[in-house]
Amino acid sequence: MSAHDIKLEVCVDSIKSAFAAEEGGAARIELCAALQEGGLTPTIGTLKTLKELPFTLPIHCMLRPRRGTDFVYSEEELRAVLTDMELLRSHGADGFVFGALTPERTIDVDKCRRVMEQSYGLPVTFHRAFDLTDNKYMHENVELLKELGFKRVLSSGFRASAAEGVEALAQLIAKHHRDMIIMPGAGIKVSNLEEILTFSRCLEFHASALDTASEDYSAPTTTRMECDVTMGKQDIDPYYGTNAYVVRKMVVIANAMSCR
Repeated sequence: MSAHDIKLEVCVDSIKSAFAAEEGGAARIELCAALQEGGLTPTIGTLKTLKELPFTLPIHCMLRPRRGTDFVYSEEELRAVLTDMELLRSHGADGFVFGALTPERTIDVDKCRRVMEQSYGLPVTFHRAFDLTDNKYMHENVELLKELGFKRVLSSGFRASAAEGVEALAQLIAKHHRDMIIMPGAGIKVSNLEEILTFSRCLEFHASALDTASEDYSAPTTTRMECDVTMGKQDIDPYYGTNAYVVRKMVVIANAMSCR
């Protein structure tokens, strides 16, 4: 993979999905629990098992102690985050994903700094809590996160999906591409990926690559429970994990865009 290849990070919440991401050619996984809740801190057992198996992709672990999209954490919740972080790091985590806000929806500098201090140099992504901040200050907030030591910002451009927020994403990437990775995520599918990559000019993107992310997916006719839970206003079906075929199709599109 050359320095100019567009890399795909796949968010997964199971060992099976992790291997599907690897099989499809993803560059990295974001390991979570409970994607139907938008992704929570994964279990130590899942990380440890992947590290003991012949699994080759870097694993960045979500640090999110509970559901809910306020991202305003108490001192006790942050203590849990830091404890999880230390345990995950000691069992081989290659990076972390975290975000914390104040009640006024500004970046919680104190809590973010404390997480960064415990990262011991491992890369940390600020997740889509960024999309709840005031977009008038999006460039200042990226600069603040860079000063705190974050390596990436995962964002949908302040909209429900990256496709809808691609204009803001393009502005962020154009201004900060030399010193911060702005990674589009939310609602990215095979059918809209080329457009998102073309307009955003991103170097990395984030997707779950579920069966439903393929334009030729047909839902099974068997009855199943519907789930309407969101982290970023994006429905996630908890019964279907990452599909290696969908990952591969996304990687092919990204590689073709890299050659342009």
